[in-house]
Amino acid sequence: MKNLRQEKLRLMQRQYHRCNQWRLRMGGLYIPHSYSDTKPDGLSWWDDVGFILNGRRIIVWWQHPRLIYADAIDEQSLQEAGDSPQDNWLTDGSTKNYKPAGASRKKIVSYTSRQPSEAQSQYYDKLRIIGKRLANKGIEKDVAPSCKFERLNWAMGISLVAPMEVRNGNELAMVALLAKRLLLRQTTLEIEFPGYCYGRAEWLNEREKRAA
Repeated sequence: MKNLRQEKLRLMQRQYHRCNQWRLRMGGLYIPHSYSDTKPDGLSWWDDVGFILNGRRIIVWWQHPRLIYADAIDEQSLQEAGDSPQDNWLTDGSTKNYKPAGASRKKIVSYTSRQPSEAQSQYYDKLRIIGKRLANKGIEKDVAPSCKFERLNWAMGISLVAPMEVRNGNELAMVALLAKRLLLRQTTLEIEFPGYCYGRAEWLNEREKRAA
């Protein structure tokens, strides 16, 4: 028995693709980012890429396992730092900046935030110290490749975590190809990256590259 909701989403995806232009580049790929400032041997963190398959758009949100690991360090830093003083200095007490809009009128063009409170500044300092310590020694966290499919009303979304480096369009094309093969069930992450796991050892081995 067909899933009516999934069939409706599939129809909406095709309709959206027919009625909305998609900016495709080399190899029929949607490439939203530039690599002009990317070092050829640098570390990659995340990227997006899109392509068309059977009249529907596929959008891939790719992350390297090191980004998941780095996010885990940030999360543990927040836990160790404890509760923030909750000083809403970015919005509360900000100064309005005006621009003339006529002979006797003016309009708000921006806001200047006030400085954070002493307690908030101390909290940020504490958080930075904890984050630096955890980044230097690493944490107990293992990140394996993963893939999650999500039907949207305009595309099929693929959240992909895979140990690939993306520093140019050709390397991004490899991410798109992997996503396509996973979607078509032509391969699996275990086949592509057998036994791979990113953890403390990998994080510490990349320390010099991250600093550069």
